[in-house]
Amino acid sequence: MKRLIGEFEEQSFTQIIFPHEDTDWKPYLKEAQKNFINIIDAVIKHQKCLVVCSDISSVKSHFNPHKNLYFVEYKTDDTWARDSSALCVETDAGIKLLDFEFTAWGDKFEASQDNLMSRTLSKHYSKDLESIDFILEGGAVESNGENIILTTSACTLNKNRNAELDALEITQELNSLFGATQILYLNHGYLSGDDTDSHIDTLARFISKNQIMYIKCEDKKDEHYEELKLMEEELILLSKEHGLELIALPMPSGVYFEQERLPATYANFLFVNGAILLPIYGVKEDNEAIKLFKRTFVHLDIIPINCEILIRQHGSLHCVTMNFASGVDILI
Repeated sequence: MKRLIGEFEEQSFTQIIFPHEDTDWKPYLKEAQKNFINIIDAVIKHQKCLVVCSDISSVKSHFNPHKNLYFVEYKTDDTWARDSSALCVETDAGIKLLDFEFTAWGDKFEASQDNLMSRTLSKHYSKDLESIDFILEGGAVESNGENIILTTSACTLNKNRNAELDALEITQELNSLFGATQILYLNHGYLSGDDTDSHIDTLARFISKNQIMYIKCEDKKDEHYEELKLMEEELILLSKEHGLELIALPMPSGVYFEQERLPATYANFLFVNGAILLPIYGVKEDNEAIKLFKRTFVHLDIIPINCEILIRQHGSLHCVTMNFASGVDILI
């Protein structure tokens, strides 16, 4: 038995990397740090949070002591914990942490320190870490907690990752690593301004073993309309084949910074125990998204977090966090 544990399952802690002055956040570092503080404060109300920071003493000064708050010192290149952290896989021998090669989405940016992070921090995890000679980011794969992995061909089959492997070999590798019997590729869907080559966590997410939330564009004048309509058609076919329920999320109206459209999406939400942290962007669709999440997750608290600063670097709430499954303890 082997499976990539679903994010909607019980968790032990959330890992987050605190922004520092040697990251791209520097031009508005204080604003960015405030955004991260808001996320961390929301997480620790529900579960433990491990904060990776370049300077523990300075980062600790932003917080009051809390039983769920842990700090570890390591200087990263950037703050995209979803893509540079280890993934939790359950096997017959228990939970194992898989540490994939991280190349900043096809060598777009410097990532040597990010790539070494999990190996350096492995002594602080209670489960064994296995280094995998395969390029993969956490935001590129969604698991239903059983046998299905949802991803995008634009990212996972991109020749800027694992160029020596063809599509069949990559699919076989994913099946083997995650114990999956179905690797479902979406061939359509993108967000303007996205650096990741269409990570699945910006487009469609498993919220249970048989439910998928996905973004839907209703505005025919929007540049995303055609591609997201084609993506929806793909999802409808997959849902019929695999017995999945689809729930459409609204598309945020254009979110811009310095005249650049940013890849804002409500699909980039975060599960924690007993709650969902929902990114909002100061646009009219925010209220619609909040109401939809409250109707869908009646047993969970819905916690909106303004991510207008966060999205300036082309990522959102899910992108800057990584969930570790129940049974993986923090050793500090």
